[in-house]
Amino acid sequence: MEHLPPPAEELALLDRELAGLDLRRTQLLTRRAWLVSVLQQPGVLQPPTPGTWSPPQGRPSAPFAAPTPPVRTRGAQNVLLTLGGLLLTVAALAFTLVSWGQMGIGGRSAVLATLTVATLAAPGVLLRRGLSSTAESLAALASVLMVLDAYALHRVAVPQTGGLGFAATASTVLAVLWAAYGLLLGGLRLPLPTAVLSAQLPLLLWAWAERADALVFAGALLVTAALDCAIALWGRGVAVRITACAGLVASGGAGLMVSLAQSLSAGTPTGALAPGALLLAGAALALSGARRAPAGPATAGGLVAGLAVVAAVSAVVVAGVPDGWVVPVYLLCGGALLAGVRAPLGRPAGRGVVWASGVVTAGSVLFSLPPVAVSLVGPVSQLGRVWAGTPRDGARGALGATGLPWSQMASAPAVLLVVAGALAVAYRSWESVLRRAGSVLTPGRAARGAVGALAAVLGWAGLAVLPAALDVSYAVAVLLQSVLVAGAFAVAVCALRRGMTGTALTASVCGAVGAVGVALLSLSTEAATYAVFGALLVVCVAAAAALDASALAAPRTERVPAALQAVLACAAVVCAVVLTGAFGASLGLAAHRAAPLMLAVPAVTVVLGARLKGRAVALPVEVTGGAAALPAVAMAVGDMPFLALVLALCAVLAAGTALRPERRPVAGYLATALFVLAAWVRLSASGVSSPEAYTLPVTVPALVIGVLRRRRDPVASSWTAYGAGLAATLLPSLVAAWADPHWPRPLLLGAAALVITLLGARLRLQALLMLGGAALALDALHELAPYVVQVVGTLPRWVAPALAGMLLLAVGATYEKRLRDARRLRDALGRMR
Repeated sequence: MEHLPPPAEELALLDRELAGLDLRRTQLLTRRAWLVSVLQQPGVLQPPTPGTWSPPQGRPSAPFAAPTPPVRTRGAQNVLLTLGGLLLTVAALAFTLVSWGQMGIGGRSAVLATLTVATLAAPGVLLRRGLSSTAESLAALASVLMVLDAYALHRVAVPQTGGLGFAATASTVLAVLWAAYGLLLGGLRLPLPTAVLSAQLPLLLWAWAERADALVFAGALLVTAALDCAIALWGRGVAVRITACAGLVASGGAGLMVSLAQSLSAGTPTGALAPGALLLAGAALALSGARRAPAGPATAGGLVAGLAVVAAVSAVVVAGVPDGWVVPVYLLCGGALLAGVRAPLGRPAGRGVVWASGVVTAGSVLFSLPPVAVSLVGPVSQLGRVWAGTPRDGARGALGATGLPWSQMASAPAVLLVVAGALAVAYRSWESVLRRAGSVLTPGRAARGAVGALAAVLGWAGLAVLPAALDVSYAVAVLLQSVLVAGAFAVAVCALRRGMTGTALTASVCGAVGAVGVALLSLSTEAATYAVFGALLVVCVAAAAALDASALAAPRTERVPAALQAVLACAAVVCAVVLTGAFGASLGLAAHRAAPLMLAVPAVTVVLGARLKGRAVALPVEVTGGAAALPAVAMAVGDMPFLALVLALCAVLAAGTALRPERRPVAGYLATALFVLAAWVRLSASGVSSPEAYTLPVTVPALVIGVLRRRRDPVASSWTAYGAGLAATLLPSLVAAWADPHWPRPLLLGAAALVITLLGARLRLQALLMLGGAALALDALHELAPYVVQVVGTLPRWVAPALAGMLLLAVGATYEKRLRDARRLRDALGRMR
């Protein structure tokens, strides 16, 4: 009968077998890699005959040790040839520059001629014998010797010729010779790229020698770039084309930048014609190369060509227009580039032209944003001059931006509105845009939402900056901004009804930002404050109601974002609070006398919360209304009787909210706390030194009612039954005990707190235990504080840090036990009622 081991033992056995197999597999793979590396080296080691393997001589006998990779023969050969070529080059330089004067003219010519001819002839022989690396090294040496020959020729034969002119001629001759040499010996890779590099210099050196102006330099660079473009398109070999592309980017880019600088600095349209012609020539060169280049370079060529055309045409036009309208000229020229979509440029080049139009448009928008930022941030300055009167300098004075160069920013609204209009047309005619752009672009349909949102933002920005740009009066500026806010929220509502959530949210954000701006702007005068905040209140309420209606009308479509509706409702509450505060200020009331008036808004939100029961907007409205009571409390702090009145009114509002079952857990405790706090403040304001005479008559009936409540409802919480009654006496007495220098009150309070604590522990009532224990601890701390201070004053200063460190060490050492004790205490308190 077969014996089967237990599952645990069998599993361990299988794990050991698998581990052994993995180790063996690793060893075999390592050996295989070594054998493959050996077989790839001809003549080093033949494949072993199966069954007769033995470790190679001179290596460790461990069959599976990772062998050290040998140095590759070709790599070592290249290193040696490179070092040899460098040494010969250094020797040639030393001979030419140092030892040249020690030989006669015949010797010098003979030596250089012999070396140059020998090094030029040797690569052909070496290539026929298959020694290509050696041939490349000698070709590099030959190129250096040819440069030295040119230098020697200048020093000996034509020393009177200018150095720059001779260098231009020599670089031309050397470029031709190297090109012919490279074409003759097709196996060499170095001469042709060297010829391309040498061809970059002749025209530039010639212009430098002739002390030509910047336009001539730009023309020389562009002609050189044209030569590079031709070589890049029709040159032979990857190295030649890469070198030509690098030269094209460097020469063409430099030529276009010089031409652009000259066109921008031209003071008249006539002066901008010549730089513009060079820019157009550069654009033609870029397009001619882009039509035959691969996709990536072709797109880049189209982009460069488009930008060059815009710069050339715009430079001629802007030379005769005011400074403030330069940006619109560039914007219109950039928009005209979109006609290139239909031109026979090829898809990549056409894509680059369209991107150039986008770059010009984006640049125009960026140049128009500074006045928008001023219009958005400027109203903050009104916080320092509330109701100081109408600004003298109109809209710009209200923004605190009278010193800015508005004449140069006058076109900002036009630019923003034109771009917004174009984007809006594209958004509405998206299918047509897709068809028209299909020849050069493949825009995704998801981009339509971004286009619509961007159109809304730019349109709003253009209208927002319009009052400051036109320098209208303060009243007109406030009116226009208010209408703009209402329009933004109307657009948001309409967009949501059509399911365009992105556009709706964008318009809502614009409306919110505009609302904040016009609200701050209206603080200059009393009438403007009432008008603007009243209008904003109506707009926010109407928009929130419209959003709710649209959600109910289309339940199956995309739901209206509840957050947007809540924000509008909360904004309406804030506007009501500001209007209430402004009304108190208009009546000339002191801050503490106007505080009860501020509670009108929380009272209304309590009623609204009950009416809006079950809707998502109810809770935000109630919370915002409750927060509106905080300014009222802050305004009444300076007068204790009014503070007590405000707290009592807040408690009444909280109690009214607690009548609703869904709000009772929070509002009930809040109402209790506010009532108790109002009583304490009232007692303190009346100069009462013995609060127990007033609190005990409240505490006793409250505790009796709590006992009856617990008998009728045994599961009721002890906090609900006894919390308010106990706090009504314990907390005022505790405050009075801390200010009482005598001993009877602290003693009686401590005894009462001890009794309450023991009753709480005995009856397992959480409220009694927590309130009694806290009062007892604070009362004991008050009694022991003088002695603690006295003891601490007599001890050395190092004792306190030492005791703290010991305490931390003790707690850390028994942390887990203390944590378990804390959890048990928490559980015990949680089981109490």
